[in-house]
This record gives sequence, structure tokens and C-alpha cells, in this order.
Amino acid sequence: MVATADDHRVTPAELFLDLVFVYAITQVTALMAAAPSPTRVVGAMVVLALLWWCWCCFAWLGNVVRADSGALFAVLVAVMAVVFIVSLAVPDVFADAPGGLPAPLLFVLCYAAVRILHLVSYWISGRGDPALRATLRRTALASVLPPLVPLLVGATLTDGTAQLLLWLLAVLIDYAGIYVTGSSGWRVNSPGHFAERHGLIVIIALGESIVAMGVGVSGFPLTVAVLGASAAGLLLAAGLWRLYFRRLGEAAEHRLSALDGDDRTRFARDAYTFLHLPLVAGVVLTALGMKKVLHQVADTGHYGLAEPLHGVVAWSLTGGVGVYLLGAAALAHRTSGRPSPALLAGGALCLVAGAAVALVPALVALVLLACAVATAVAVDGRAAARRERAAHPGDAEPAAAE
Repeated sequence: MVATADDHRVTPAELFLDLVFVYAITQVTALMAAAPSPTRVVGAMVVLALLWWCWCCFAWLGNVVRADSGALFAVLVAVMAVVFIVSLAVPDVFADAPGGLPAPLLFVLCYAAVRILHLVSYWISGRGDPALRATLRRTALASVLPPLVPLLVGATLTDGTAQLLLWLLAVLIDYAGIYVTGSSGWRVNSPGHFAERHGLIVIIALGESIVAMGVGVSGFPLTVAVLGASAAGLLLAAGLWRLYFRRLGEAAEHRLSALDGDDRTRFARDAYTFLHLPLVAGVVLTALGMKKVLHQVADTGHYGLAEPLHGVVAWSLTGGVGVYLLGAAALAHRTSGRPSPALLAGGALCLVAGAAVALVPALVALVLLACAVATAVAVDGRAAARRERAAHPGDAEPAAAE
């Protein structure tokens, strides 16, 4: 295995790995869209959290060992095959169809295989690093093996709500185990690589929201209303994109680069491994709402333009944006130490706006949401710029002179 340097960037092998996660995220949206309900949405978020952990494992590993050289590339190909099987099983993990292999058990066994491949690869790469190997042992005992018990019990002995609760417990144990193991031993060799990897997964999630809109209108004729809804959906995705890549991503990368040692590791764990998950989850939830809006607007034989969204789908349209904005606020606070009132207020309002979405036409709700996100991003951006000028008043003088 070939160690990385501090100027390491994302390799094509890692982009190749991301292809299966593109499909996995679309399957999570399909899991919710097949039978929308609060229980199904929670289940889909549990599945997403497990998939997220699979992706994060190799984002960390690829930061210390080159993914396009030596044995690690073979490991990545094996992981791609296993994650692809996981993705195929996603639609049936909570309602296994008769015939064939049991989807819940297949999902759990493949998930375990990914985690074990990650630990073994990290162990090999850590030859001569006793601190890392000690951390890997703690991780295996606190964050990998314990969650497998409720996952296996849920997959083999229960179904429905009991399975969901057991899998949710597994996720909580898994994520809490990372705090138990501590930050000592882990390494972030290249801040640029680490930030770029997480930016790419945000792009993947946003791309899935656009794909979801396309799936929603598939098989229906193009109309003016469909074009308008598509434009509103793209505006919404662009607002979320701008918030991350012009406001959050750059600041987080600069902060990560300024730290070193365990401080850098803790920030990477908090800001990226944990706080990027609500960003991805928020986009996936919003994608469900956008898909349903486009479908209703396009399917004029069953829906009128005045038809609103209903039930959990109505909440997912704005609630997903709310999760995203609150995650963005937490990321901004972890990066700068200062709150973001516009993001907090916007996120809270979006979380409770689902009731209002059920009262207005679906197309109108999407247009209003896109405009609201654009406004919140602009307000937060101006507030951040004012704070920056106040913190560095001398930097404004050369700019004013120019």
C-alpha cells in the first residue's frame, strides 16, 4: 500500500467507487417512494446512515493510502461489488418479497463485509503505527461488532417495526462507538483530499435529486407546467449547492487545514463524518418531494395543477430542506464557533412547513420553497460577509482601494 502526502487529491479510483453509491442513494429514495409513510421514511434514513458509514470508512482510508495503487484498488473493487449487492437489496430490506435470497440478511452480511474489509485494509496500512492499530482494535470492539448483533437479529428474527427499532439501535451504537474510541490514532494526511471527497458526495446527493425529478416525469408528455416545475427544482438544488460550496465547504476546508494532530482528527470526525450526513439526508428527503411534485404535475390524467402533496411526501419536500439547513447551521457553527441565525430560522420553519405544503398546489409549493431557499442563502451569505469584515477590518481597505 502506498502512503499519501499532504498534497494528495482525489483519485479516479475513488470516483469509480462513488458510482455504486450513486445507485445506492437512488435506491434509498425509491425505498421511500414505493410506499410513503413516516415509518418507511425513518427506515430509509436508517439504511442511509448505514450506507453513509460504508462510504466514510473508505474516505478516511483513501486519505492515508492511495486508492489507485497496490492492493487497495483491489479492495475497492471488492467493496464496489458488495455495496452494489447492498443497493439491490435496499428496496426489500423492510418488506422482503417471497422467493430468492432474504434481502434483509443479505444487506447485513454485505454491510459487515464492507466494515471488515475496511478494518483489515487499515490494519495493513498501519504497519509500524501502534497508535493506529490500538484505535482499530477499539473500533472493532466498540463500533463494528456490537451493532452487528441487533442488525442480524432484526434481519433474521423480526420484521416491521421491531426490525426497524433494532436497526436504529445498531446505528446509534455504531455512531456512539466512534466517540468511545476517541480521535487518537486516526490521521488526516491531506485536508484538501478529505474536503474534496465529502464535497463530491454532496454533489452525488444533489445529482440524485435531479435524477428523481426526471424519473417523476418519465413517460409523460412535456408541458409548460412540467418545464416550470423542473426549473423550480433546479433552482432549489442550485440554492443548496451554493450554500455548501460557496459558504460551508471552503470554510470547513480552511479550518481543517489550520489544525493538526488530534485536533484535526476531531474536527474531521465532527464536521465531515457526522455533520455531512444530515446534508445528504436532507437532499434525499427533498428529492422524494421533488419527484412527487414533478409526477403530479406531469400526470394530468390523475392530478390537476391545483392538487397539493399529501402526507409524509408533503413534509419531505420542505422537511428535507429543513434538515439540510439545520445540518448546515451545525457545520458552520463547528467551523467558526458562531451561530447562523438565518440557517437556524430557515431550517426550523422548513421542518414545520409540511402542513402548509398540504394546503397549496404542489407546483406552487415547490416554487415558493426554491425562492425561500435562495433568500435564506443570500441573507446568510451577507451576514457571514459582515462578520468576516468585522473580524478582519484591515482586509477591507485594500479591497476598497481597488
